[in-house]
Amino acid sequence: MYLPQIFAEPRIEEFHRIIRENSLGMLVTNTANGLEANHLPFLLDERPERADVLIAHVARANPIWCEVHDGDPVLVVFRGVDGYISPNWYPGKQETHRRVPTWNYEVVHAHGTIHIHDDEKFVRGVVGRLTRQHEADQPTPWKMSDAPRDFMTEELSHIIGIEIRLSCLQGKRKLNQHHNAQDREGAIRGLEVCGNYGLAQAMKDSTQTS
Repeated sequence: MYLPQIFAEPRIEEFHRIIRENSLGMLVTNTANGLEANHLPFLLDERPERADVLIAHVARANPIWCEVHDGDPVLVVFRGVDGYISPNWYPGKQETHRRVPTWNYEVVHAHGTIHIHDDEKFVRGVVGRLTRQHEADQPTPWKMSDAPRDFMTEELSHIIGIEIRLSCLQGKRKLNQHHNAQDREGAIRGLEVCGNYGLAQAMKDSTQTS
């Protein structure tokens, strides 16, 4: 990833936040058929005593779990907030017209090795943890035990567990850090008018921590 220093995010807690808030990751693998990309909801398993891992599952019918070897290097990409920035939002554009469009965004690249778990106990744990995470804000959270046992056993037999043992995290937050305060404020106001409050807030937060 092209990573100018001004946009580099060094804080591990920000990596983890972006992954937790944007859990649909793009798993990139290099197979005998070339590069493959699969889009999977991941759970970040933070382990103080050893390297963090990402866990997920794929359909048994998905050939990716047969096309990789245990320990192969892989990349998982997590995209946070993003959006188009119009030069018309910069007050400086009205003065000099020396402004151009851009795209602001947050992204995390998670590098690691892939490990396959064709194991009912493992996939049951993955589904249970993903469910608890994503059902937490529901009025009546769904639980695996809500479904008949034989039905869940049958469903679990159709998926394969995926574990990514992380070796490196890279973060990039491109949020107009190279612009002056006046132009950044103009971009924030422009995003809010367009309804992109998430990116606007990320830019505000970045201003406060820079």
